[in-house]
Amino acid sequence: MTQTPAPRRPSAKPAVERWLETGLFRARWLMAPFYVGLVAALAVLIIVFFREAWVEFSHVMTMSPEGAILMVLSLIDLSLAGNLLLIVIFSGYENFVSKIDTGDHEDRPSWMGTVDFSGLKMKLIASIVAISAIALLKDFMKLAEGEAIEDRHLAWLVGIHVTFVASGVLLAVMDYVTSKTEKH
Repeated sequence: MTQTPAPRRPSAKPAVERWLETGLFRARWLMAPFYVGLVAALAVLIIVFFREAWVEFSHVMTMSPEGAILMVLSLIDLSLAGNLLLIVIFSGYENFVSKIDTGDHEDRPSWMGTVDFSGLKMKLIASIVAISAIALLKDFMKLAEGEAIEDRHLAWLVGIHVTFVASGVLLAVMDYVTSKTEKH
């Protein structure tokens, strides 16, 4: 009866290499303060949201339909920015620092733990495009109300929005090509 040799274990790494790799792996925790800072930015955004809502709602009885639409667009804009922050906080922390243990909490978003870096990029660019579109729409609404807006300002807004859209399309194409490429 022939005996198959036991699989060979790779040679042990030198202590310096193990120490370096351990240090590099633990360095991911240096990102944690960034996410805490983004939580603080989310708190600031909430304050701005409520201040904006307070100011706008105080004029509700004299508000024109166009003014109401502009108010709603402003609040949606802030909400999208908050959503964007939350996506970056959760996904960034889980992708680069550590998994967030929520147990079996019923309110855990279904996408948590499933958004990889590529998905994070796409969610990020989609949110930026939406925010840019709202800024552009707000100025077009002001223009429709007869407010004077410089052509140069509108041209910049359109140019920036088109740039964001084109960037999003190019990122999606690159991700698609990458997903179809054989892994090495």
